[in-house]
Amino acid sequence: MDFANPPDLPLIQRLALGYGAGEARFMFGLFFAFDARLGQLVAQANEPMLAQIRLAWWRDELGKPVTMRARGDPILDALGQHCQGIDPALQALVSGWEELLVEPPLSAASALAFAQGRADAFAGLARLQGAGGAASPAEAAARRWALVDLWGKLSTPVERDMLGGLVQEHVAQSPAVRLPRPLRPLAVLDGLARRAAKRGDPEMLGSRSATLAVLRLGMFGR
Repeated sequence: MDFANPPDLPLIQRLALGYGAGEARFMFGLFFAFDARLGQLVAQANEPMLAQIRLAWWRDELGKPVTMRARGDPILDALGQHCQGIDPALQALVSGWEELLVEPPLSAASALAFAQGRADAFAGLARLQGAGGAASPAEAAARRWALVDLWGKLSTPVERDMLGGLVQEHVAQSPAVRLPRPLRPLAVLDGLARRAAKRGDPEMLGSRSATLAVLRLGMFGR
């Protein structure tokens, strides 16, 4: 699998990935592909228990030494090769997605736990990219993006209203931050999430000015 251009990513992640360079592009592509794989397991689950079993497999494999893990899955193999030392952060992403398998309606606690799982994973990515000093801002940026992204995926009015309240509380009033250049794809996602939150609309690419915003965020990081 070409992780610099992984297939089947959501449009917003493809756009953000376009502003990664070299190793950073590869690593973000790998993380986006892993995140998308977990999301597919949740979205396509007819039986939550089966999805929980599959997610537990990922969490268990990531808890093993690399030499003892199953072989043959390109994402798991690449995580073992390139992401050693941040296995707890990767397991947190798995646990975050598992929060979406709870009995509906989704609670605020589960939504925040999902967002924190993504946040922990991208804080780990910041450390891998030599930007450990930006791990905390990267965590906050990923949490904001995760909340707005989830807001746009919910279908019931009760859940959307709940997420809208969380977004106003945790995203809309957040100040812009500048992340290091290797984290530029995350800066794009964060900037689009904050714009959507301020508009009160979960569609991060829904406005006419979104294209210009992507260009500005991609070039300047804010």
